[in-house]
Amino acid sequence: MTRQTSKGTCTFCHKEMSKSGMTRHLETCEQRAAAQAKPAGRAKSQKTRAFHLIVEGRDLPMYWMHLEVPGGTTLATLDQFLRNIWLECCGHLSAFEIGGVHYSVDEARLDDDWGGHDKSMRVRLDKVLSPGEACSYEYDFGSTTELKLKVVSEREVEGKEQGIQIIARNSVPLIPCDVCGKPAACICSECIYEDKGYLCDACADDHECGEEMLLPMVNSPRAGVCAYAG
Repeated sequence: MTRQTSKGTCTFCHKEMSKSGMTRHLETCEQRAAAQAKPAGRAKSQKTRAFHLIVEGRDLPMYWMHLEVPGGTTLATLDQFLRNIWLECCGHLSAFEIGGVHYSVDEARLDDDWGGHDKSMRVRLDKVLSPGEACSYEYDFGSTTELKLKVVSEREVEGKEQGIQIIARNSVPLIPCDVCGKPAACICSECIYEDKGYLCDACADDHECGEEMLLPMVNSPRAGVCAYAG
């Protein structure tokens, strides 16, 4: 697959910029600061801690998101968010690894009698992560999609604790068709394991693996895997 410069869009000011410049931009974005400023007319406002996280595909780093996540959010909630936005196809198992410790969604693996020593995802982020720390995440232990996560910073924000917010996200990658070079519209779920199988609609009609193996191009590191269709 042809590599390309990854770009994305800031949720607050809608500027498109490179992946490498987005972290710096979000720290100084005036529209972000205004949106998160103290509401007018309040003598006192509740403050909560929030993490700025970067999440990206381990092997497909052109797929990435910047998230603002309340420190009191559990890993289980973050797991469900990642499933909803990027991953969920068939209800597969998943796990985080933080500092050599596995946090699993599989209740059967939580300190069981069969050698499982995973901890529960029902733990707050601010109990297991801090600024500068990184961790990994896996969805589906068969056709696995692996993500990398890093805490960029921590800040106090005004108001009650909000849910997880996407504050920037990559633009849809324009991947060329392997046959003719036009923008690909679908992926062969068989050929993808050989780093090929990206096809435009016209070339997909003649693909040797058959129509039943084709999945749509979606803005996710799980594009083309298992039954994921966005």
